[in-house]
Amino acid sequence: MSGLEMFEKARLIIQTALDLKAEAPTVLDMREVSSFADTFIVLTGRSDRHVRSVADAIIAVLRDAQDPPLGVEGLGEGSWVLIDGNDAVVHIFEPETRLLFDLERLWSDAKRIDIAGDLGLKIGQDPQDDSFAGSISG
Repeated sequence: MSGLEMFEKARLIIQTALDLKAEAPTVLDMREVSSFADTFIVLTGRSDRHVRSVADAIIAVLRDAQDPPLGVEGLGEGSWVLIDGNDAVVHIFEPETRLLFDLERLWSDAKRIDIAGDLGLKIGQDPQDDSFAGSISG
């Protein structure tokens, strides 16, 4: 059983991803629509190498928190990596793949967790980068 509380775990995963410049983080509260996870965390990496790098960092931080993933899929290819963190399922996509699968639409019945309010993380424009680092709507 996870030693991390739901928001604490989501915060740890998102912060790790943002530290590596992952983009467009979305956290879906799956508790009322699914029995297999409390949260879905959806992220975008700029390339297959970036997706794999973000995934590797998330896997490492979960292991360090004594809450290792149950499984990882797609790490070899890198266009979509799924990390089964037991109660948190992490999806890291290349931009085109994220648009193709559109998990936020597929799971539109799930409530979005406010990353800034509920998780206390600042999401916004990176002054060193032209792309938007995160956009959250409720």
